Amino acid sequence: MINFRVVAFILGILLVIEGAFMLLSAPVSLFYNDPDALYIFVSAFITAFSGFLLWAIFRNCNKSIGKREGYIIVSLGWILFSFFGSLPFYISNSIPSYTDAFFETMSGFTTTGASILVDYDESSNMFLLSHGLLFWRSMTQWLGGMGIIVLSLVILPILGIGGMQLFTAEVPGPTPDKLHPRIKETAKRLWGVYMFITLAEVILLVLGKMPLFDAVCHSFTTLATGGYSIKQESIAFYSSPYIQYVITFFMIVAGINFSLSYFSLKLKFKRVWSNEEFRAYLSFIGIFTVIITLLLIVNGDQAIEKSFRDALFQVVSIMTTTGYATVDYLNWVPSAVILLLVLMFFGGSAGSTGGSIKIVRVVLMLKNGFLELKRLIHPNAIVPVRLDKEAVKPEIITNVLAFISVYILITVIGVIVISSAGNDLDTSVGSVAATLGNIGPGIGDVGPALNYAGFGIFSKWFLSFLMLVGRLELFTVLILFTPSFWKK
Repeated sequence: MINFRVVAFILGILLVIEGAFMLLSAPVSLFYNDPDALYIFVSAFITAFSGFLLWAIFRNCNKSIGKREGYIIVSLGWILFSFFGSLPFYISNSIPSYTDAFFETMSGFTTTGASILVDYDESSNMFLLSHGLLFWRSMTQWLGGMGIIVLSLVILPILGIGGMQLFTAEVPGPTPDKLHPRIKETAKRLWGVYMFITLAEVILLVLGKMPLFDAVCHSFTTLATGGYSIKQESIAFYSSPYIQYVITFFMIVAGINFSLSYFSLKLKFKRVWSNEEFRAYLSFIGIFTVIITLLLIVNGDQAIEKSFRDALFQVVSIMTTTGYATVDYLNWVPSAVILLLVLMFFGGSAGSTGGSIKIVRVVLMLKNGFLELKRLIHPNAIVPVRLDKEAVKPEIITNVLAFISVYILITVIGVIVISSAGNDLDTSVGSVAATLGNIGPGIGDVGPALNYAGFGIFSKWFLSFLMLVGRLELFTVLILFTPSFWKK
């Protein structure tokens, strides 16, 4: 039987954590004399107090957590984060529609970066929201990137609650990688690496003459592969090759398995390079960058370095599912746009903050496909799929193929649903691919120069659901809709 009391208890703890982080935005508003500090205080109080009530009511519950409780906590946790996280935008009337406020917040926590905000200053010199709200908006992506569930794993063992089920639900994938036998220590090390790399990017961006506030917000959303920018023109606003290269580098880092980043900081480079997914990840970036650079050079009149920089930035931004933009890639030749659309289904490495299918699944799918050809020629031969020189278990291959099949099926169903709501095919494909893959900008009317404000209420809620499904890698959410999950 599902232990709903411990579910409520842990959700209460998570809401208290969210309220504490939300409160950090208030001093930012006070520092800049913004009018929204009171609304942030009120929202943080409502969030933390709601969590405290749940904690107080259910604190004496049985603390054991099974797999089913883990799936429920993670799925409901993301919904509650977005419900309460949208309060500062809604209460301050900065986003008058609650549907829009929820969409923006879900997009933040799921690190999608799909925005409905449109009222920028014409020169892009004015902030879209107050400094405090912009800071909170960026922080939702930073928290969602590593996962507030992983953060909670540092706290739950202190309360006598095991966290492995939460970690499994929050960080699913074919090759889970723990840095320490104890889940609490794994969470600490992951967050340590995350914060260190974030600080490093802040410093480098400030050295590139980016204002400190801008540098902090963009570092939050870069390491989360979220892509929220505080400028209408995204990274193109700064017109700085240095800033673009710095952000490109950190997007690449964010798309790498954070365990490998940890080993890099420990100077264990041989262990990093021996990882086959890592090599494939860099290879895909290199191949697509070279092809698109050549297409831009042949079909354009800009300098070679500018063509290379634009191609590299957009390839990395799309593939890591960050979603920043330095150019409107929809103005490129159709073949380059199609290549970027293909990249939307690749994603970053397993164990990274990136979304979409993930490189390791793409690699295993391709390897299994080639081996099927060998098996046709040698039907009696036992030829296992290998990754990092080790045979991959058949059940993992089955899981990968099932994941990709379900991913494609959801994409098709999503396109039908969104197009049925009155959107053209390009926009439907672009919005579904971008939200399910947690990318943000897509093609059609949701390209890098546009956003999601024009969608109807139903479409926004449906796309919000796709963001959640994509962020938690399909099965964590979809399993809740199966009758067997709820049976004793």
